Amino acid sequence: MNAPTDDTLRAALATRLEGLPPSQATRAVDRLIANYRGTTPTDAPILRDRADVVAYAAYRMPATFEAVRAALDALAEAAPGWTPDGHLDIGGGTGAAVWAAQDVWPGKRPTTVLDWSEPALALGRELASAEPTLASTVTWERARIGASSAPADASLVTVSYVLKELTEADRAAVVDTAARAATDAVVIIEPGTPDGYTRVIEARDRLIAAGFHVAAPCPHSGACPIVPGADWCHFSARVSRSSLHRQIKGGSLAYEDEKFAYVAATRFAPEPAPARIVRKPQIRKGQVLLDLCEARGTLTRTTVTKKHGALYREARDAEWGDAWGAGD
Repeated sequence: MNAPTDDTLRAALATRLEGLPPSQATRAVDRLIANYRGTTPTDAPILRDRADVVAYAAYRMPATFEAVRAALDALAEAAPGWTPDGHLDIGGGTGAAVWAAQDVWPGKRPTTVLDWSEPALALGRELASAEPTLASTVTWERARIGASSAPADASLVTVSYVLKELTEADRAAVVDTAARAATDAVVIIEPGTPDGYTRVIEARDRLIAAGFHVAAPCPHSGACPIVPGADWCHFSARVSRSSLHRQIKGGSLAYEDEKFAYVAATRFAPEPAPARIVRKPQIRKGQVLLDLCEARGTLTRTTVTKKHGALYREARDAEWGDAWGAGD
């Protein structure tokens, strides 16, 4: 994550985590993992009390921040010159998406976070107090996610890691609510699993039906070329771990990779990538293999060799999820 937004968020998290014994945090995280990995949607907040929320912040907030920021970065690339003048985060919990939006588009904008967990909203409010812009512009409101009442309009609407927790009917209602509320763009992020990808595709279809254009990651607004059940589209974001984060999760590495699926869609005509790298590039002796989703709606594998000169060097530096230009 980039300074200063990341540094400020991590410092704010560290302050709130000081009073939570690692053993208690570990127990809370174990329960949260069981809930998040389960297959049954919930009809009540998963984050029930202060211990749950603080454990979540240590366990999930850095990874959620990185995934959302990557999705918003892709939207920014597809919408050069556009900056949201308002932000609505549905099911935003402790506010990872708010921090991510501030990192991608620094500046003041009216922002509302809706969530049905009051402890999550309370911690989100505390964390935001460490960043003057967020402290003065973000409103934290309790609301049942999936309810039919429509929130106020906003230029940007985000829904991150929320749909899995909902019933099928509530998932559709949330996507439709986001579409109605967004005056410019909607970004939906889910875990990078086959089920998460399926939920993203369902949301993508609903957004297109509502008149939106796909800005990212797809270079087109046509049908996804992936055969259902044969594969799934997802991406990866590198997340640095704090010492407490490593202790709670029982890991020794200083980083982890967060897998996520997403769709960013706009009411205006975006400038999507001519192609998107949808798998980790395979670097071999004298060549790089790139798996691409193309603007014509097909999946292809392109081989870039040393004879391509500068293009070969560009391919060697390319990363999973990057745009790949028409002239490449």
